[in-house]
Amino acid sequence: MNVPVFLASKVRHAPLGSFSSTVTKIGIASIALGLGILIIAFAVLFGFKNSIQQKIFLFGAHLQVSKFTNNSSYEETALALNTKLYQDSTRIPGVQHIQAVALKAGILKTSEELTGVVLKGVGKDYDWNLFQGSIVAGTVPVVGADTGSGSTQILLSQYMANQLKVKIGESVPLYFLENPPRARKMTVVGIYETGLEEVDKTIALGDIRLIQKLNRWGRDSVGTYEIFVKDFNKLAATEHSIFNVMTPEMRIIRVTDQYRPLFDWMLLLDRNMIILLALITFVASFNMVSVLLVLMVERTPMVGLLKAIGSPNALIRRMFVFVGLNMVIWGLVIGNVVGLGLCFLQYRFKLIPLDPKNYFMNYVPIVWDWPTILALNAAAILLIALVLWVPTIIINRVQPVKALAFKK
Repeated sequence: MNVPVFLASKVRHAPLGSFSSTVTKIGIASIALGLGILIIAFAVLFGFKNSIQQKIFLFGAHLQVSKFTNNSSYEETALALNTKLYQDSTRIPGVQHIQAVALKAGILKTSEELTGVVLKGVGKDYDWNLFQGSIVAGTVPVVGADTGSGSTQILLSQYMANQLKVKIGESVPLYFLENPPRARKMTVVGIYETGLEEVDKTIALGDIRLIQKLNRWGRDSVGTYEIFVKDFNKLAATEHSIFNVMTPEMRIIRVTDQYRPLFDWMLLLDRNMIILLALITFVASFNMVSVLLVLMVERTPMVGLLKAIGSPNALIRRMFVFVGLNMVIWGLVIGNVVGLGLCFLQYRFKLIPLDPKNYFMNYVPIVWDWPTILALNAAAILLIALVLWVPTIIINRVQPVKALAFKK
């Protein structure tokens, strides 16, 4: 029989309503509350970061390759498709997908309103999967078709649609800033909304063939290569691999540089989360030390009796550590149930709304990062188990004669 475990079970099963029972419940509650808050905080943090990053990647791929130019406008220099970078992109380490796009500035005008716009032309290689969660009405335009009206279809933002007062299926003239200006009658087939103000006020999507025709480019000429990497955490390494196959007239831009304010903001969130984690860990550890000290003081006669019959200090210390670990386990179980349960309710029913003007999304997002959740549980057990040894040191100073005479 494991004596410390047996004695710990006797200490744990104190009568309901007793002081020991109340203190034990407080210890369990503090651990459960701390872990539950951490689970919710990390789920929301990762949800915010993931949602914002996905919105950024809609219009700013992980890496963008274009030709060097002194032009600061949206007019691009033609970039050929028959390059090693584009043709052999699947052989470059770290590259997941490459797509060719082109930009051209213009003005959308109705009988009553007008707004400036940057038409982003895309082709058959464009990945629309990222857009599925941002489409609020209609569908994406047909691009790269040999026949039909695909080249005159356009996807507008909700902001533009509201400003121009246009709906799905309606036509709106698009004037391109040239000398003389040229116009195309575009049909609105879809409306998107990202919540990123600088994007929603600027970007519309259409067929790259229209821009190629307006710029007098051939079908093998585009404005930019948009490159998505397999692992965003290895962005620098993938950029280096791409740089090795680029021609001298090409330049490469990271999305983290293009949208630096947003990524700096997300980095600030990470720092705040570290501070929150440290504070909650400190409070939970302090509570467990306090609870264990109270239990040891209440059980002073028991400690004196065990010492009187020859129990070594190490055995008594292990007994109280097992008592503390039992509270930790119950606290973790309850904390996981509460934290994951609240996260599930928000994930499933979207109970907490947000103002998209301030938070770039309509509700609090939740991401299930199971490795992080498991790491939080493991770290809580390990850290608190180490902290639990601190109050048990006073057992070495307990004298059996005085302990047996101790009055509650």
